[in-house]
Amino acid sequence: MVCIKPLMHIMDKPVVRTPRRRREHSAEFKKELVTRSLEPGVSVAAIAMEGGINANLLFGWRRKHLDGMAQGAAPARPAAVLLPVSIETAPAERQCAPSTTSVRPSGGTIEIEIGGARVRLRGGVDEPSLRMVLTALRSLA
Repeated sequence: MVCIKPLMHIMDKPVVRTPRRRREHSAEFKKELVTRSLEPGVSVAAIAMEGGINANLLFGWRRKHLDGMAQGAAPARPAAVLLPVSIETAPAERQCAPSTTSVRPSGGTIEIEIGGARVRLRGGVDEPSLRMVLTALRSLA
């Protein structure tokens, strides 16, 4: 009869595990790899492998670099400026009564640019009103 003894090993020293730390790469190392990876026709995966890092990490560094460039290069938008507006009644001799004979059908659009101002007229417009608007724009130009 063969006697089989179970193999048991009892460790006499406790196992001490240190927490795994992330590798920290210098800014110069990151910049050098990102610069190389942005050259046309290069393989980002090959550059990452040469640097001993994962390609996804290098893609993340590239994204941060390109986002930073885009934010720095974006032109600052000027703040919106509100202009004062006043409404005045026209003098009695310039007031126009709506003319029923010169009313256009309600359709289409007329767009006029005078002196940097753009006037867009939609629908039916009577001639005296249009003349008054054009005269006012010419006096401002």
